[in-house]
Amino acid sequence: MSAASTAEAPFVAKTKVGRFTDFVDERVGGSGILREFGRKVFPDHWSFMFGEVALYSFVILLMSGTFLTFFFDPSMAETHYQGSYTPLYNVEMSVAYSSSLNISFDIRGGLFMRQVHHWAALLFVASLGVHMLRVFFTGAFRKPREMNWVVGGVLLILAMAAGFTGYSLPDDLLSGNGLRIIDGVVKSIPVIGTYTSFFLFGGEFPGTAIIGRLYVLHILLVPALILLMIVIHLFMVVVHKHTQYPGPGRSDGNVVGYPLGPVYAAKAGGFFFIVFGVIALMAAAFTINPIWNYGPYDPSPVSAGTQPDFYIGFVDGALRLMPGVINDFHFEYVVFGYTLTLNVLLPALVPAGIIFTVLFMYPWIERWVTKDNREHHVLDRPRNAPTRTAIGVAGFTWYCVMWAAAGSDLIATAFHVSLNDVTYWLRTLFFLGPVLAFIVTKRVALALQRKDREIALHGRETGRIVRLPHGEFIEVHAPLDEYKRYKLVGFESPAPLPAVPNEHGVVTNKEKRRAALSKWFFEDRVAPATPAELEAAHAHGHHEAIESGEEQKSLSH
Repeated sequence: MSAASTAEAPFVAKTKVGRFTDFVDERVGGSGILREFGRKVFPDHWSFMFGEVALYSFVILLMSGTFLTFFFDPSMAETHYQGSYTPLYNVEMSVAYSSSLNISFDIRGGLFMRQVHHWAALLFVASLGVHMLRVFFTGAFRKPREMNWVVGGVLLILAMAAGFTGYSLPDDLLSGNGLRIIDGVVKSIPVIGTYTSFFLFGGEFPGTAIIGRLYVLHILLVPALILLMIVIHLFMVVVHKHTQYPGPGRSDGNVVGYPLGPVYAAKAGGFFFIVFGVIALMAAAFTINPIWNYGPYDPSPVSAGTQPDFYIGFVDGALRLMPGVINDFHFEYVVFGYTLTLNVLLPALVPAGIIFTVLFMYPWIERWVTKDNREHHVLDRPRNAPTRTAIGVAGFTWYCVMWAAAGSDLIATAFHVSLNDVTYWLRTLFFLGPVLAFIVTKRVALALQRKDREIALHGRETGRIVRLPHGEFIEVHAPLDEYKRYKLVGFESPAPLPAVPNEHGVVTNKEKRRAALSKWFFEDRVAPATPAELEAAHAHGHHEAIESGEEQKSLSH
């Protein structure tokens, strides 16, 4: 029998779709990629959905933004409104504002799509921020995911940039005042500020070119960069495998979960439509950014009670909190003929600079402090990393104080208090709020650790009081199952690392600083219950055996 007759016959699909798919696969080799990617295992936990919400919100942004692009004209040329909104009929305005009104009132489904786009933008930034908080509090940024954490930080900045550029496009009074603030911040930059402002706005503010330039950034450059960062982020997730929460059978060497196909593919498809439905419901039921109430932008009036969207509000809040003069100390100087306006430059740039510098550098800071260069694929419970959790809550509190300050006038109006008093209290919280948040959070985390240790050793409280034969009353504790017990004791609790001499026997100042930080991080640690302590607790059922075991351990050391 010849070799040709023994060769297997080539596969021929029976349907048109199958033959077309086979044709494409033979030329691009996609089946191997899909087969490998489809076998990728992902763990199952509700907190992982925040990243999915951000991804689906961005997809909705692309679709709704494409619709709006067909009808929006980013021109600052003057025109007289001739649309169907009677209160503004024949009012002089820019073409950009006129086209925004036409989308809202004269394009079928235009207002709905505008609001879908705006709500999706808010949800995109919010879910991205919450996703990064989840990553931070659980330690998912540790090796090998430091660069993916940086990509997430860049994504957050790009999301804020996309939101601000889109927020400014309608050229209404509210967005124009926001641009006026940005113009003031840019002009406060020494030497280059005035030139930069002149270039951005195409002349003296408001110029004639800023809307067109923001439009290009909003629909082209920023979305392209966001899409690139998302692709890089997802690629790294696949390469590094997904993190997972601690539990029996879970370690840094495996992933316990379900494969992408078909389980998570079906879940993701359904979840996308849930997110889309929620955004559509909000867009249909809740008005957002009613630009027809504000009127066209005019540099002369300033509307009261206005706040930017939450993601950029902390900058506005910092500006409101900054005093112009403290006693006889002024924050404005003339240096070599240039005006240095520190009361604008400092609040606009320094808080944001601190937040994002710490955000980008934190993985390397913690790795330097702990000297931990291992790969980590199992997450921490936030209570089991009390100092890191306290740092995160302190930073979030600082952000929230500045965000609340962006609405200081509304707070004063709503609660019928003095605006000056609100400002003074927020200035106090600007400095003391993060400190108090750090102390309280760390104390709470340590208390929860101690409670976990007690429950692991003695079981959970049942509320049943029993009288013993000799007259003593005790509360009956129910033992935990193995899964819950592992959750309470299966974590690492690093001890402070003292300063170590280098190869020349010298303890450098850098090493001393690292040792001091290590002591600050881990001095108040609560060690998890050891197997010997668990065995003693479960075998004897009273405290004496445990205390005896601890005494033996301390003597052996």
